Amino acid sequence: MSWFRALKVTTRSGLTVERKRLEPLIALRGAAGLAIVLAVSLSLFGPAVAAGSAFGAFQAAIATFQRSWRPRPELALASGASLGISTFLGYLTGSHLFFFLPLLALWTYLAGLAWAAGPTIGIMASSNVAMMLVTITLPTTIAEAAGHAAMMAFGGLVQAALVILFPVRRWGAHRDALADALAAEADYARRLRHDPVAAFDPEPLMLARNAAALTPRQARTRPAQLHGARGLAERIRPVLASLADPAVGVPEEGTERDRVRELLAATGAILDVAARAIRHGSPVKVPPDAIAAFRSPDIGGILSGPPQRAATRLGSLLRDVLETAGGTAPTPRGSAPDPAPQAPTGLKDRGSAPDPASQAPAGLKDRGSAPDPASQAPAGLKDRGSAPDPAPQAPAGLKDRGSAPDPAAQSPQGLESAHPPQGLENAQPLRRPSIFQLLPVAVRAIRREARPGSPILRHANRVAAVAVAGYLIGDFLPFGHGYWAPMSAVMVMRPDFSQTYSRAVARFCGTLVGVIVATAILQLAHPGTYLSAVLAVVCAGLMYLLMRTGQLAAQGCIAMYVVFLLGMGGQEWSQTVPERVVLTLVGGVLAMLSYALYPAWETPRLRTRLADWLAALGDYAAAVVAHYASPAGKSCPDVREALLKARDAHIAWEQAAARAKTEPVRHRGLSNAAADEAAHALHHIGRVVMLMEAHLPERGATPVPAADALADALRTATRDGAQAIRERRIPRWKPVREALDAWDGEGVPDRVVRRGAVLFLETLDELSDALDTDVPPMTRESTDQR
Repeated sequence: MSWFRALKVTTRSGLTVERKRLEPLIALRGAAGLAIVLAVSLSLFGPAVAAGSAFGAFQAAIATFQRSWRPRPELALASGASLGISTFLGYLTGSHLFFFLPLLALWTYLAGLAWAAGPTIGIMASSNVAMMLVTITLPTTIAEAAGHAAMMAFGGLVQAALVILFPVRRWGAHRDALADALAAEADYARRLRHDPVAAFDPEPLMLARNAAALTPRQARTRPAQLHGARGLAERIRPVLASLADPAVGVPEEGTERDRVRELLAATGAILDVAARAIRHGSPVKVPPDAIAAFRSPDIGGILSGPPQRAATRLGSLLRDVLETAGGTAPTPRGSAPDPAPQAPTGLKDRGSAPDPASQAPAGLKDRGSAPDPASQAPAGLKDRGSAPDPAPQAPAGLKDRGSAPDPAAQSPQGLESAHPPQGLENAQPLRRPSIFQLLPVAVRAIRREARPGSPILRHANRVAAVAVAGYLIGDFLPFGHGYWAPMSAVMVMRPDFSQTYSRAVARFCGTLVGVIVATAILQLAHPGTYLSAVLAVVCAGLMYLLMRTGQLAAQGCIAMYVVFLLGMGGQEWSQTVPERVVLTLVGGVLAMLSYALYPAWETPRLRTRLADWLAALGDYAAAVVAHYASPAGKSCPDVREALLKARDAHIAWEQAAARAKTEPVRHRGLSNAAADEAAHALHHIGRVVMLMEAHLPERGATPVPAADALADALRTATRDGAQAIRERRIPRWKPVREALDAWDGEGVPDRVVRRGAVLFLETLDELSDALDTDVPPMTRESTDQR
């Protein structure tokens, strides 16, 4: 992409106002907290202290809006306290440029590194540094600086108290994440009626898994509707795919297909009402038609074999979903079930036939479109400190795109009732570290990124250099308030190119619009101290309300807020508006130039990301295949660990590829087309391994000795192939070919691992073809060569 096109794309992104669901009650609560702090400060200490405390309350309220599953009071308290400490230390050195610049450089450098611990911490740290540049100019003595710091912490305390005393959908974000996952599966079931191999976007389930990681206190107080539904949602998806897919289910046309379509329509209706109940905390109201579809006695007469077992399993899982959505947990195995009024009798367990997902039919021959299971849990969406998902997963079905493994499909015993199989009913929730336990986690994450070439480290270097340069330029210019240039730069700078440039455009345009509107109001109304405070609170409330719609609206509201707040302190608009516009432009230009001169492009790292993904998939495949040589049952910690690593590598690739597409950098040996084809091949590899994992032999089953040599060959070949990709060579797969040529079944009746290994090798060859860009992949010459 050329620079002109990249700038055009980022400018359009920065100026876009999105249609988002507004949260007026939460915005009103944040504005009320700001009003309380302003009223107390004005009545006790005067306008100067009120302005400082207002920044603390303002920033603390913004922290509660961050996309985090952590309790909101913790975020508000941490934001207010950190801003108070930053302000006090900044004031101690602010009058001496020789001491203040090193402190500013250190503070912004640490704020840049904080992005290694996650976007929420990075945003809070960057915002605190930007606010500190304003607040250190307000006090005039050390005692006043301490008072300002205390009042900023008080602002965070007020916002935290309001969150506790006036909760607005306390578990709303968690409910929405789970409801979105169920609603996505409902839509998937309806689409399967018309397209039996329809793709499924796993992002809603990824988000639901991330929301399921709870602190110990959250785990003790979460609503009953949030217990277990995520696991059920992940188990429903492969059953839906196996029921609809002609490769393992019913023919594409005929009476059986009509019956399946009816069941899929009923499933969509049931999942929709369950999602609605979970989202709003309301009773479950199941449509009578959906109940009748699963009560129909002709299911066993029309459907048989795997489709009939899939329908039975689907009814059992839907019954559990309705019980959970109705606020009651599924009955543990071994206890007498208490019929839930929300669960129709037609959804009860219909028998103990094995799940069709546990079979190994023609699905192995199908080269469908299911991606790597790694797509289900991106690193950007996981809490870095959360524990792995305790529920072991066993993917089932090749046709389900990114299908979540079904734990129940691992054992026929899991089908004996509608309830979770042995061990799953007592599974512990994912753990999220407390705010204090997060500190060592954050330190370890920062240490991992403190290496040459790390995008986070380069971002920290950039933001520190720009903050110091912006402060010096602003101090040199004859405007006064020179801190606005570094403040603007710090607020718009992000570790990647597109966000930095789009935010810079949005900040300048939003600031321009905001100061024009604020100036017009000041000239027409000539507000005093208290009216300026009221106008500042109104602007803050508008910012809270509109902040999710895009940067343009948020920056415009922030500009008006700052103008009115400083006007409350006695500064005339003519002293602040012109210089703010100019210095905001200076800060934005510095931020954009810094990335152009000292970039952290993702495009040159695409090969490394691809190689890491291949190596992780190879380790995952080797771990799965090795268990055919030494059967250990379905619960295999080494397989689970390898799967999680493959997921992380996959998401790292997806994020890097998305960023690379917006960068003004020419590809270096890996074009967009080649990258897409290579990713498609790795998706197939992950799908094949997922299917082999679904059929891992039980403990005590007859071993397949040849699988041991195959596992070693897979691990060696993929690691060598990953190294070849990093070195811009075409990977070859000789160890895998030799292992397959030397394969000796030794009389063992295995139909999965050998056939799966052949498919694995075919997809590896597709990867090599995708990376062989000497001849364009779709030309006649390249087709002849293949």
